[in-house]
Amino acid sequence: MLVLVAPGQGAQTPGFLTPWLDLPGAADRVGAWSEAIGLDLVHYGTKADAEEIRDTSVAQPLLVAAGLLSAAALGDITPDAVAGHSVGEITAAVFAGVLDDTAALRLVRTRGLAMAEAAAVTRTGMAALLGGDPEVTVPHLEKLGLTPANVNGAGQIVAAGTMEQIAALESDKPEGVRRVITLQVAGAFHTHHMAPAVAKLEETAQGLDPADPKVAYVSNKDGQTVATGADVVTRLVGQVANPVRWDLCMETFQRLGATALVEVCPGGTLTGIAKRALPGVKTLALKTPDDLDAARALIAEHAGAAS
Repeated sequence: MLVLVAPGQGAQTPGFLTPWLDLPGAADRVGAWSEAIGLDLVHYGTKADAEEIRDTSVAQPLLVAAGLLSAAALGDITPDAVAGHSVGEITAAVFAGVLDDTAALRLVRTRGLAMAEAAAVTRTGMAALLGGDPEVTVPHLEKLGLTPANVNGAGQIVAAGTMEQIAALESDKPEGVRRVITLQVAGAFHTHHMAPAVAKLEETAQGLDPADPKVAYVSNKDGQTVATGADVVTRLVGQVANPVRWDLCMETFQRLGATALVEVCPGGTLTGIAKRALPGVKTLALKTPDDLDAARALIAEHAGAAS
């Protein structure tokens, strides 16, 4: 039983799209997407530096484009379930047949711009906490005024808030937490700081014509599978200002009987979590086209298979 997942913001690195553009038709496809959303994805995916692609309005469309491009390179596949972490949920909506490529990229372009604008109001950020017990960590974060914005499972929670609150966390770690790592993102995503972005996304979402998911679509909101395209879009909009519950998504993968998990480009983050949280589930991250053959072999073995 195969789960196809898409990573969120922070997974991008300078030049990561370069080898993918050498695949037949890839440059033309990305060029067409760039024209549709008014953003040069080829430039940002190949030549831009780390600071340029840290910009929320750039990073989010770039990640969705990379996910769609790498998934298309796998060929005609049908996963049993799909999910995405944060902005990766938009990529997953395409995998499930809810949105087409262009609609997804236009939605994520609006999302990135709106979230960048919201982030500019107050200097905010995010930090990953490694280790610790959520029952101890979450109250400690709330005491510092921080939000547990990503509850990822496998001993990882991402806190979000003002940079002053992040600094306080670094000097006052919750009991049991080994490390606090400031993330390369430009705002406190999935918190009340993003509320202004929700209204702008709602406007864009009204122009969408979503189809119902063709495969199980697992939502960040609560880890539940979503039956209708309209509900998927509603959740995509609201999720901007609400915590990501990736831990609950993985619980659903287990309940559905997942035996393999493939993470699209730029893969690595979600497979790393899955290796710790989903013992016995085979994982593979698409980082470069060199990973495609192994991914196809894993997909052929596990797609549609019972646990």
